[in-house]
Amino acid sequence: MAEQPTFEQNLTQLETIVNQLEQGDVPLEKALDQFQRGVALGKQLQSTLEGAEKTLTKMMDENGHEVPFERDTGDDQNE
Repeated sequence: MAEQPTFEQNLTQLETIVNQLEQGDVPLEKALDQFQRGVALGKQLQSTLEGAEKTLTKMMDENGHEVPFERDTGDDQNE
């Protein structure tokens, strides 16, 4: 079974596709294939980012359970 590409590898591949499409010298069929691959990569990257955001916005309570991170209301912050 092949290893899944990393977030960075997918991002690099998407950037390559975008650069090729922006140059405009790609045959139509290849451009359509690249566009579809780019859309799929974009969705995959967005999903990875959303998962990371969910992980980073949770914290553990005193019982070791995950709870949503709540930001301070700002009452005593720099004003």
